[in-house]
Amino acid sequence: MAEKVILYNYFRSSASWRVRIALAIKDIKYEYKAVHLVKDGGQQHSEEYKRLNPMEQVPTLVIDGHTLTQSLPIIEYLEERNPEPPLLPKDSFGRAQVRALSELINSGIQPLQNLIVLEKVGDGKEEWARSFIVKGFHALETLLKQTSGKYSYGDTVTMADLCLVPQMFAAKRFKVDLEPFPTICRVHDALAELSAFKAADASNQPDTPDELRST
Repeated sequence: MAEKVILYNYFRSSASWRVRIALAIKDIKYEYKAVHLVKDGGQQHSEEYKRLNPMEQVPTLVIDGHTLTQSLPIIEYLEERNPEPPLLPKDSFGRAQVRALSELINSGIQPLQNLIVLEKVGDGKEEWARSFIVKGFHALETLLKQTSGKYSYGDTVTMADLCLVPQMFAAKRFKVDLEPFPTICRVHDALAELSAFKAADASNQPDTPDELRST
């Protein structure tokens, strides 16, 4: 009997959300373990969870007898484990492009709006987060004008799309004016229609608060 796959995550964590999309695309069933990032002072700081993830972050994926952390390496593992449907292009340049788009969000935007950073910023944290999202979105918009078809890189869903959708949620949460970013919005809206993205959406997870659930 195959070992159970377990995803430790939080409904609106961008990194968790990316992995949920990947699991849905790859049709990998898993047990959802909620780690509330605020309740009880942040459940990610518990001694039990720190043994799984010493960085005290989500997500953590337990799969094939392994404990994996960091969303993009997790997605790459799933890509190698279940290569169909692919989330990376077959050619080296294409893979480099998709990884660059992914890292623009993963490294260049998302960490600067992360909970642990905003707690340190204190007053003015929303403006702080908004400013870095806008800066990153200007770069992303420029690149997507060059790389996008229906989705971020051509007409096939890639790892970059798994990063884009949660980041758009954060942009709306921090009240970013999206008018200057028509390409980002177009790609996001196309992705939002796909079943894997609907299944992974923050609005319908087990730990989504009732007031944030989709109707």
